[in-house]
Amino acid sequence: MALEGWIAPNECWERGFDCGGVCPRDLKDDYECDKEDRRTTDPDQLKMQTTAMRNATVFVSEFVLHCEVTSEIRNFTVVALAIVYLVTLVGNTLVLLVIILDHHLQTPMFFLIGTLAVLDLLHNTNLIPKMMALLLFDTSPIPFGACLVQMFLVFHLQIVESFLFTVMAYDRYIAVILPLRYPQLVNGRTVWAGVILCNILSGMPMTAYLIFVHELSFCRTNVLPFCFCDFANMVMISCTENSKYLSFLSTSTTTLGFGTLAITLFSYARIGHAALKISSAEGKGKIFDVLVTHLLVVLLFYLPLLTAFILPGVGIKLSTEAFNTLVIIGTIVPPMINPIIYSFRNKEMKNAIKKLFTGIRTTPGIDEHK
Repeated sequence: MALEGWIAPNECWERGFDCGGVCPRDLKDDYECDKEDRRTTDPDQLKMQTTAMRNATVFVSEFVLHCEVTSEIRNFTVVALAIVYLVTLVGNTLVLLVIILDHHLQTPMFFLIGTLAVLDLLHNTNLIPKMMALLLFDTSPIPFGACLVQMFLVFHLQIVESFLFTVMAYDRYIAVILPLRYPQLVNGRTVWAGVILCNILSGMPMTAYLIFVHELSFCRTNVLPFCFCDFANMVMISCTENSKYLSFLSTSTTTLGFGTLAITLFSYARIGHAALKISSAEGKGKIFDVLVTHLLVVLLFYLPLLTAFILPGVGIKLSTEAFNTLVIIGTIVPPMINPIIYSFRNKEMKNAIKKLFTGIRTTPGIDEHK
């Protein structure tokens, strides 16, 4: 059944319909709401009506996003989102521009950094403009198809980014631990293969999520208590009582999240162990400085999302505010700070930016000193 809209409960009673407390416009005839018996109080009948509603698969043409932000902090939230988005756009666009223009940066490491910049641009562009419009103009309805696209991009980009963090850690691991084999193990072909593999692996759980969404029945409401389309909230508002949905979300998040995080941390641990053997205090300090900042970014990305998605699957219920806060922090903040940590602290990148703004550009195949 396609559900085009909802009638408020009071309006439903005034029109003389009784559908167990739920009166969607195009379900009146299907459930033969009795105009004479407007307010059924018989428990057995109410139970039968509720069961009938839940057993029917009810589709919606749109969702209504309900971003729970109080009026007192609404303007502050909009300004904060605007700043985050502006920094994300400027930082990641600058990274891409510099990598494209400076042939000295066209190496496997900077190819991975450029890929991360693309992911971050797509990620926050997919989320922040819609969130700002929602808060400013109350444009809360979103078509079902557009909601699925947003949900797909959020999950897909997050999963790809988690794999990419692992690939980038592996790149640094090879550079520090096996420097002589670096050109053989890390080259244009292997990094392209790694990025393609990241996208393929991400598509596997995403296929399951898209199938699950079409199994859900939204007989109670189509209001998502969140600032963007999210699978967990879709499951929570649906009438489909099946634990497999949140269990799959929890299991896949645990497997992918802890799996990639473990490999990433292992690589950084080996790098840190190798740094301890360096006799130069300055060299040792530089490596540990890089490690600490990289680890902060990785943990800021992983910990909020793992907490938000794993706990509901193991029976620990988070409040709506706590869940929303964790997901939003883990979703929109890392794309803003990634260019600062991975790019602008890099000496080669800083020199390339100086060349870009002073009008000195390098061309592939031509020595910049000529």
